[in-house]
Amino acid sequence: MPDVPDTRRHHGDTNDHLAFRATRGSAAYDAISALPVAVVLDSIRSLYNVGSFFRTADAVRVDRLWLCGITGTPSNPRLAKTALGAETTQAWSAGEVGDVLQGLRTGGHEIALVETHPRAVDLFDWKPRFPVAVVFGNEVDGVSPAARDQADTFVRLPMLGTKHSVNVATAGGVVLYELLRKYREAWSR
Repeated sequence: MPDVPDTRRHHGDTNDHLAFRATRGSAAYDAISALPVAVVLDSIRSLYNVGSFFRTADAVRVDRLWLCGITGTPSNPRLAKTALGAETTQAWSAGEVGDVLQGLRTGGHEIALVETHPRAVDLFDWKPRFPVAVVFGNEVDGVSPAARDQADTFVRLPMLGTKHSVNVATAGGVVLYELLRKYREAWSR
């Protein structure tokens, strides 16, 4: 099982981030060295979607990205096309989803599956218990039974349109930025 160490440069390591600060309000995020979130990709088919997850995970500083099942790894150049270098800075590991989730649970993570489910709570009503592991499933079949069996929480995105779905990488962006917002709110209390 490949295990890539966390080699990211965090804010505070250099002043390079100051050049990219768009507003004074972004300073509110400087105290967050890492978002206590593990992202688990459960058999994501599209390497472009996986690359997008790498970029978003890096952008919000998640602890680790877990690549499970048939999910591709950074050794594939198609992943790098959308990751744009984040595959070299974002900590990631690969493993079997059941083992990964059991390890995260042992480490104190709430296991939250992003999926339509009768018990699903709306993303904007969810009160996550950090640290959190968020699981995103296959573009066609959703999360695997092995992941579903370990869920503490099911989270759904509100869908107002006629398709009732969004791309998995888009869903990941929405969920991760909402978790960043909620963590910053909890951190600032």
